[in-house]
Amino acid sequence: MKSPMFAAGFLAVASVAQAETPVLNVLTYDSFVSEWGPGPAIEKAFEAECGCDVVFTAAGDGAALLARVQLEGAKTDADVVLGLDTNLTAAARATGLFAAHGQTPDLALPLAWTDADFLPYDWGWFAFVHNKTLTAPTSFKALAESDLKIVIQDPRSSTPGLGLLMWVKAAYGDEAPAIWAALADNIVTVTPGWSEAYGLFLEGEADLVLSYTTSPAYHLIAEEDDSKTAAVFEEGNYLQVEVMGKLAASDQSDLADRFMAFVLSDAAQEILPTTNWMYPAKLPTAGLPKGFETLVQPGKSLLLGADEAEAARAGALEEWRAALSR
Repeated sequence: MKSPMFAAGFLAVASVAQAETPVLNVLTYDSFVSEWGPGPAIEKAFEAECGCDVVFTAAGDGAALLARVQLEGAKTDADVVLGLDTNLTAAARATGLFAAHGQTPDLALPLAWTDADFLPYDWGWFAFVHNKTLTAPTSFKALAESDLKIVIQDPRSSTPGLGLLMWVKAAYGDEAPAIWAALADNIVTVTPGWSEAYGLFLEGEADLVLSYTTSPAYHLIAEEDDSKTAAVFEEGNYLQVEVMGKLAASDQSDLADRFMAFVLSDAAQEILPTTNWMYPAKLPTAGLPKGFETLVQPGKSLLLGADEAEAARAGALEEWRAALSR
């Protein structure tokens, strides 16, 4: 039987040990840390080698992460922000809150990567996902001329929603307001994030949902359901490159570096295709999971550079709001 003195001593030792375990705080988006997302598996794998405690904090969808960091400033508890994309990196860099990553990974992206502050961890093409039984439109103009109903995400809170804004702007430039005006009656609703939009599509509330060319892989691999596919547009499909960055004010700077390097290791990159359902930024030794070879491949990729996207963002948002408010 343990004496009260022994128990008190044991608790004291345990408290000291717990206090000495470094904690890495990672700010990310909701679906990344969901039970079906990559967060739990990456946390478990990294903790097994770091002797640390990884604490993920979800802050809504991707675009909401930047707003959270801007609001908290240098007082943020986050050591790493994971889930921004190239449409937001210029604004994130302008906060002065992020530190250079100093890493040179061997990446497998469809573009050269030169950003000194943000590291990519996965990528994909935005696309409208639909059932194969549907005759899908092949352009935004064809979509606007149809009676098809779509669900999209809010560009103020969601990186896919912002990506759609940049997609239309990259494809149509000054014609973008007319495209949005024509699309307005196709839009069933605008959701705060990707999860809500995709859920509405699966419930039959819309014919198509803004997602990724890789989304059908989930149904094929996880559900053995090959009924879904993604529309390739004649204008091209817009790329998304998701990134992570280290906060300059972090008191776990070395641990943050180790975590970001780990996310680009085989151990983590093998997790991403079948949990985040995106292409890994660094191709794992084992390659892509079986089923990814069946996914559609856009013939043309569109992407605004980080500074171009930041310069276009406010105007594109106003064009979108004006069209949908009529």
